[in-house]
Amino acid sequence: MSIHHTHNDLHSEQGALAGEHPGRAQHPVIKVRDLAWLEFEKPDLDGAEVFAHAFGFATSFKGPDELHLRGTLPGTPAVIVRRGARSRFTGPAFLAADDADLLRLAGHLDAPVTPLPEALGGATVDVRDPSGARVRVVTGCHPLPALPGQEPLVHNFGGRRPRVNTTQRPRREPAKVERLGHVVLQTPRYRETLDWYLENLGLIVSDFLFYEGQRSRGPTMSFIRCDRGSEPADHHTLAMTLGPRARYVHSAYQVADLDVLAAGGEFLKDAGYQRSWGIGRHIQGSQIFDYWRDDKGFLVEHFTDGDMFDNTLQPGWAPMTASGLAQWGPPATADFMGIKPGRESLAEARSFLSALRSSDNEFDLTRLRGLLKVANS
Repeated sequence: MSIHHTHNDLHSEQGALAGEHPGRAQHPVIKVRDLAWLEFEKPDLDGAEVFAHAFGFATSFKGPDELHLRGTLPGTPAVIVRRGARSRFTGPAFLAADDADLLRLAGHLDAPVTPLPEALGGATVDVRDPSGARVRVVTGCHPLPALPGQEPLVHNFGGRRPRVNTTQRPRREPAKVERLGHVVLQTPRYRETLDWYLENLGLIVSDFLFYEGQRSRGPTMSFIRCDRGSEPADHHTLAMTLGPRARYVHSAYQVADLDVLAAGGEFLKDAGYQRSWGIGRHIQGSQIFDYWRDDKGFLVEHFTDGDMFDNTLQPGWAPMTASGLAQWGPPATADFMGIKPGRESLAEARSFLSALRSSDNEFDLTRLRGLLKVANS
């Protein structure tokens, strides 16, 4: 296997220094193929469905206590919402390559293989990562057929002008979600949790970020992709960041192109929903992004034109700053950074104290100073 060590003009300013985290396990138990779906609980399934349709999901199943939301591409649902007393994220589901991998993982983690409900089909191994988050690894689910999508526009660029005697009029309508792209999670046990995903699910790191002045203490955020060998995978399927408590940060869903993303944003704005941050283009992953708050305040992202890497690319390393989150676009907002006054930022502030008082995590006073520096960078 040919390994790319340089990161000039690729995806990060520099590679690893001697002795730093390699970004992959030498002998993982299995290698998951993708992120299958995300699971939430909400008390109001009808309200969840109204926002979901405005955001661009289609409903693939709805019962009295469960809602499945999907994109246009074939496969599994992207999001499953179950009725609950309060709104919360309950965990991700990853797609195993086959039944044999599921059995291998079950044996290694001493967890049972159990059937999924008939609406999904297939089987799952349910475990907890070191942060306490429930993680499902699934296989054999009923495949959903493709739905009609939105075609990218034909553009006239430079000397290439394929569009003649035709105007551009993208419709102001929901940006149809094509598929689930990634989920971002925060954990106070970052290194232990990162290694758990690499060793058990075979994920590999695309990029590490570190607090400025604290690189010698190791990374504090990682963008992690599936290892499909020579077949390219999304730059990150899972991103993980150090913080004072374990929590969902955001999830991202692919749409057809920039015009679909922008027109879909205008539709959401007209419908009264809150844009959190956008439109811009990220650095790590390169996605064009647009972030919104759903009906219960969960942060969700439309994205398009993301990076795809095979397993030969080694991790990049870069300092973690708010200004380093985008190549272009408006500055990261207080809402996106989690420092806008409100219930969520208050809960995060309270968790600082509990994390600092506990020795059973990696979030200490030095890390707190680094995080506060990021928020004000």
